Amino acid sequence: MLSGAFSFAPICRTPGITANISDTKYFFWESGDSEMTQPTDDQAPETIRMYGANWCPDCRRAKTFFGEQRIHYEYIDIELFPEAVADVERINHGMRSIPTIVFPDGSVLVEPSDTDLAAKMGLHLEASRDFYDVIIVGSGPAGLTAGIYTAREGLSTLLLEKSGIGGQVGLTRQMENFPGFDSGISGADLADRLRRQAERFGVEILQAQTVVDLDEDGAYRLVRTADGSEYCGGAVLLATGSTYRRLRVPGESRLIGINIHFCATCDAPFYKDRSVYVIGGGNSGFQESLHICQFAREVTILEVEPQPRASLILQQKVADCPAIHVRTNQDVREFLVDERRHLAGVRIVDRATGKERIDHPDGVFILIGMDPNSGNFQHRIETDGRGFIVTNDALETSMRGVFAAGDVRARSTKQAAAAAGEGATAALMMRQYLEKLVTL
Repeated sequence: MLSGAFSFAPICRTPGITANISDTKYFFWESGDSEMTQPTDDQAPETIRMYGANWCPDCRRAKTFFGEQRIHYEYIDIELFPEAVADVERINHGMRSIPTIVFPDGSVLVEPSDTDLAAKMGLHLEASRDFYDVIIVGSGPAGLTAGIYTAREGLSTLLLEKSGIGGQVGLTRQMENFPGFDSGISGADLADRLRRQAERFGVEILQAQTVVDLDEDGAYRLVRTADGSEYCGGAVLLATGSTYRRLRVPGESRLIGINIHFCATCDAPFYKDRSVYVIGGGNSGFQESLHICQFAREVTILEVEPQPRASLILQQKVADCPAIHVRTNQDVREFLVDERRHLAGVRIVDRATGKERIDHPDGVFILIGMDPNSGNFQHRIETDGRGFIVTNDALETSMRGVFAAGDVRARSTKQAAAAAGEGATAALMMRQYLEKLVTL
């Protein structure tokens, strides 16, 4: 992105994290509120090291790529540590080009594209054929389960994934309610097991693939990706999931999966006899608070508006529960993080009085809604008022031959086990659809 003299401007702090290429570790990254790692002469050899600056768009893109794929790395901001400019010049034979990314094997990528990074990380980027019976978009429980079923039925299956395998499940610390694991299982482990099972049956998985459009060509369905590739299939399953809305305040991203959660069903049992804050005074916040109070000693609902938005029935149920308290006009500004990367406090401003305080709950659930990952398809298929994909009883969308399952689908329950069930159902429906095409 940059060659020649630097002109620096003030920037935010960004994360210092590590990676091991030979045995890739994963995490969820988001810019803006993690500490920087200072460059050292004795850095461990198993560390991806990126030199960059926040004003550099190619640096931001590379960091986003690592974050989406949950790859750990060390980031050295050459503005915060000007002495690192000499390292950049040495590595690039006198040129000042960023991002400069040094890998554990000694290789270097300078201003790499996402395709360059994906190839270096060993991600499967090229499909082995031009046509597939089934194309699945998304690798959460719905997509992977569907792939297991279709591939096992002998249908050639391609699965396209933008980010890390597992979707939201891959970010869940511990799942106690997924059937078959009596001692619980981490989300990352569940995602890895589903992937291995899908690949064992022959599902072809391509990562770092952003699907940008759907189209029709007679009986065939076309899927286009951001890199210009086009994949042709007999049927398509959209299992892109949804994304929990976030507050986007300092400290939030660092505590996700540690003391900040989005799924009460999954994580409430971790807070037995402890204090919990629920952010969000809508139906989700009130409903989930009633579940959380079965475990927590005390639950406090924080709503930013002067009045809760939950239904009157839910408000009455909450009012009847002595362990739940509701506070309105509460504007959460920051999550404080201690040196162990645990929640140290919540900075809150009371909008009615203007006073600021720091509270100390044991955990926080952010329940302010979900946004479906359907934006690239809404011009092709019917969605509801919130963007969730509308399907019929066979899980088929308004575009014939295109199905939807899991959290992206309207009226879905937003639970991993239910998503897996919908994936299996969608697989069976796609098989029936393809059988009818053959007989036409």
